[in-house]
Amino acid sequence: MADFASAEQRLAVTCRRYPDYPRRAGALVRLIKHVYKEVNDETNALLKSYGINHSEYNLLMMIYGTESGTMSPSELADAAGEKSANITRLTDQLSDKGLIARNGSTDDRRKVDLKLTPAGQALIENLLPDACKWLRRQAGELTVAEQKQLEALLKKMLSGLGN
Repeated sequence: MADFASAEQRLAVTCRRYPDYPRRAGALVRLIKHVYKEVNDETNALLKSYGINHSEYNLLMMIYGTESGTMSPSELADAAGEKSANITRLTDQLSDKGLIARNGSTDDRRKVDLKLTPAGQALIENLLPDACKWLRRQAGELTVAEQKQLEALLKKMLSGLGN
């Protein structure tokens, strides 16, 4: 785990040098970055035995979580918060691994739909018990009430970004 004490010291120095620096906002953004790195690194290590990485897992889970079982690349990019070029790279990887298929849309022949293959479906259903354990452990220091509060606060913070 990252040592946030040194970051706190750097924030204090920054605030002394530039008194208008928003210390709390700076600390929040740094903490979010550290949480992301720790979760990403841990999850990548755990997913290695399944032959996928965290980014690929996220895309597979997004498709798995749709009622139709399909998503367009642009829908996937929006849901994942990724650029279209990165979605193309990731979906190419998943397609090469035989985990997703690209099919022409039934609604619009210019559109492509992404769908889990039977192998992709089986992979997700095989790893879900482990994923549930990882997620519970990663949020395990927080009570259910704190998890709800943090979720609401992060949604509120996110809604104010990108405007």
